[in-house]
Amino acid sequence: MARSHFKSAAKKIGTAIGKADRTAHKVARAGIVAREELVQLSKQVESLKRQLQKTTKRLKNALT
Repeated sequence: MARSHFKSAAKKIGTAIGKADRTAHKVARAGIVAREELVQLSKQVESLKRQLQKTTKRLKNALT
């Protein structure tokens, strides 16, 4: 009888560890995707910044 209790406890522990491991992998993947998106966004911001500087320069030249 004691063995069946140990086996059922081991199954519960294994299940919990498996779920935690899957969740950790999902979080890790989400972190990688978020990092890639952040890099893309920073590139877009740099591009918009350059555009704004060019436009500001043209506007200043047009006004003077």
